[in-house]
Order: sequence, then C-alpha cells, then structure tokens
Amino acid sequence: MNEQTMTSARDRRFFGHPRGLATLFFVEMWERFSYYGMSAILLYYLYDRTSEGGLGLDKATSSALVSIYGALVFMSGVGGGWLADRVLGMRRAVQAGGVLIMCGHLALAVPGGLPALLVSMLLIVAGTGLLKPNVSSLVGELYSLKDNRRDAGFSVFYMGINLGAFIAPYLVGTLGQKVDYHVGFALAAVGMAAGLLVFARGRRRLGQAGEAPTNPLRDGERRRVAIRAGAGIVVLALVIGVFGIAGALTVRTLINAVTVLAVVLPVAYLAMMLRSPRTDAVERSRLIAYIPLFLGAVCYWVVNEQTSSVLAQFADKRTDLEIFGFSVPSSWFQSLNPIATLVLAPVFAWLWIGLGDRQPATSRKFALGLLLGGASFVLMAGPGLLHGVHVPASPWWLVASYFVVICGSMCLSPVGLSATTKLAPRAFLAQMMSLWFLASAAASGINAQLVQLYSEDTEIGYFAGVGAAVMAAGVVLLLLAPWVQRRMGGVR
Repeated sequence: MNEQTMTSARDRRFFGHPRGLATLFFVEMWERFSYYGMSAILLYYLYDRTSEGGLGLDKATSSALVSIYGALVFMSGVGGGWLADRVLGMRRAVQAGGVLIMCGHLALAVPGGLPALLVSMLLIVAGTGLLKPNVSSLVGELYSLKDNRRDAGFSVFYMGINLGAFIAPYLVGTLGQKVDYHVGFALAAVGMAAGLLVFARGRRRLGQAGEAPTNPLRDGERRRVAIRAGAGIVVLALVIGVFGIAGALTVRTLINAVTVLAVVLPVAYLAMMLRSPRTDAVERSRLIAYIPLFLGAVCYWVVNEQTSSVLAQFADKRTDLEIFGFSVPSSWFQSLNPIATLVLAPVFAWLWIGLGDRQPATSRKFALGLLLGGASFVLMAGPGLLHGVHVPASPWWLVASYFVVICGSMCLSPVGLSATTKLAPRAFLAQMMSLWFLASAAASGINAQLVQLYSEDTEIGYFAGVGAAVMAAGVVLLLLAPWVQRRMGGVR
C-alpha cells in the first residue's frame, strides 16, 4: 500500500470515504450536466424543422447520428487514457478535457447550422476522451485493492454522474425546447465551467493521485510517437480526400465507418495490452477474465445507450405528454434514468457494504445486470401489444422501463468501473479505464445500425427482440461466472 492509499484508508470525511472523492464527485456531476443537457435536446435539434430552430434531418438518420456521436465520445477515451498514462498524468488530462468540452458547448450555442455542430462535436469528443476515463481512474487511486469501501465509493461517485444527468433535462431541456436550442447548449457550457472551478479548488484533496504519468514516454520513444502520429494524420487526410473526390463522403459512409471502428478498436486495444511485455502473468490472466465482462457490458449498453435515441423518440412521438394536466417537454423523460439511479444507488451501495465478503462475485452481478437490462426493453413492447402502436402510450411505461434498466445498471456499471481498476495492469491504468468505456462505444456503434430499424411499425418486434437477446447474454455470462472468477487472480 503506497502513501496515497494509506492516507486515504484513514480518511473517512466524505460519508465514510476520502475527501478527494467529494472533489471528483462534483467535477463529474457538472461534466455530466453539460453532456446530458446537450444529449437531452440533440436528437430533437437534429430532426426538428428548420422553421422551429432544428436542422430538419429525417428521424432514422438523426437517431443514427446520435449513436455515432456517443460512439466517438467513448472511443476518444483511448487517446485520452494514453495521453494520461504516457504524457500528461490524469490530473492535467481532466483539466484539459474540461476546457475542450466547455468550448464545444459554446460552439453549439452559436446558430451556425451543420458546421457549428461538427466543430462542437469535435471539441466535445476530444474533451470527453481526456476527462471521462481519467476522472474515474482517479477515484480508483483513492483506495487500495483490498479496501472494502471501493465498490461503495464508485457507487457514490456514480451518484454524482446521475445527479448532473438528473438536473440537466429540466434546465437545458426546457430552455432548448421552450425557448431556443442554442440557449440550452449555452447553459451546458456554464455547467462545464462550474466543474472546472470545482476541480481547481479541490485538487489538493487528491494528494499525489494522478499527478504524474504512470508509464511516461522515454526520450527515445517521443520521436517515434511523433512520427507515427504525423503519419496517421496524413493517412486520415488522404482517405477523407479520396472519399470526397469519389463522392462517397456521405452521412451513410460516416455511420458505417464509425460502427466498424467502434467494434474493431476494443479488440485491438485488448490484444495490445495482452501482448505487452509490461503485462505480467497474473495481470494477463485478469485481462482474459475481463473479456466476458466486457462483452456483457457491450450487450447491456446496447439497451441503455438507446435512451437518447429510440426512447427519446418514443417519448416525443409515442407518449402522452399530458401528466396531471400539465404538458411536459419530451426531454424531461431523460431525467428518469438518473432519478432511478439516485433512488437506487444508495440502496445498492448499502447492500454491497452490508453483505461484505458474502456479496455476489463481480461476474454474477454482471449477469443479473444483463437480465434486468433486457427485461426493460421487453417491457417496452407492452404498449404496442396492448393498445396498438398508433395510440399514445402512458408515460408510466417509460417510468417502469427506466427503473428496471437502472436496477440492472446498479449491478453492472459502478461494479464494472471498480472491476476495471482492480483488473488493470499497472502500466495501463488509465488506458484500461478507456477500454471500459469502449464497451459503450461498441454498443453505440452497433446501435448506429440498429436504431434505424425502429419505427412505429416495427416497435413491438424491435423492443422484444433486442430485449430477449440481451437477456440471453445474461444467461451465458451466469454460466461462465465460475471460470471468470478463477481467472481473476484473487480479485473478487
């Protein structure tokens, strides 16, 4: 146990956890406020008519674009994790990422049409790649591997994520849909600015965690890395140029390319860590055990990542928005996910602490999460089966679906964050967290193809089929649980 974790083991000033967790809690809360605020109105901004302030795209393309945006956001964590491990350190990566995210929201606050949207997405994708995996890795640095508070600490941190996501639809969503989309995007920028302020004021609470790169570039490596990066940029520019000249640089090409990259990248990334001489035999065994957990996470996120596309469209076009005599904006329904999380996270954190060494193994928690995630989509076939797809559905179907999927999330998401930090090779600490977020990237890439199959006419089969497939994956993971635990090298 190093000096940092020894100090943190004695520090119980934030609800029984180190005070550094409070800083990271609020940084993540404000970053998620900005991200989910934008996400709450992005789909509607894409497909609303230009006369209503939108871009006027068709619904299928809009849903696919939202999915590839999500995939790119999560894939960018690969670069962010690498830069933190080899160049910046986790702290500087978090700070730089926050600045880029804020600038990205400011770009979208300008009524600049598609060009402004593309600039904004580029900045937010790059910034989230730097911030998201590294702020989570910093949480892991506050605890030793054997600290029983670790899973509970990630559950508390997960509450910060969802507190920001809970507030965002009511503020950003209402301004975006009732006043002007660009005003809503501007408020998202304010949220990220607040997160940067919290981080600047609370850095001292983190001790030495994340101050320096864990595997810094050696002098001989820097020139080689620079040459490879330059060559990669040139090749990318040439490919884009060739596609542009051939007339193939279309939205469809972009969607397909991101889907392929989102699936291939985590495979290549995991293979790199497995083959690295910096990964010892025990760490290699743990990485092998991580593969079924990763695949299970992909299956779960296929369902969860459709909240900003398919379920957002269901809320907007298929749901009765009159609730207790009040017409609510459809963006408000995206607060159901964080509401359920805020209610359930303390329950599950208490449950894991109460069970102590008797709590289910990580792999079994994952399997339960998949079963619940799939069930939430099967449930959404109910309105169409009972009343037909042309009758507005009761909003309580969405409420029930969100609460079921978040019960699944409580068994998988914070547990997955914790397992990732415990199973990570030391030389790839931040990059391993990037790999965890690539599960969401792969799911979003798959969704870029999948969500285009959704419409009112396909609604029943779509929800039932996707949900049943995810539940089947949960059964498979449950059967593999004993094998996974044996490969985890003593990590529970």
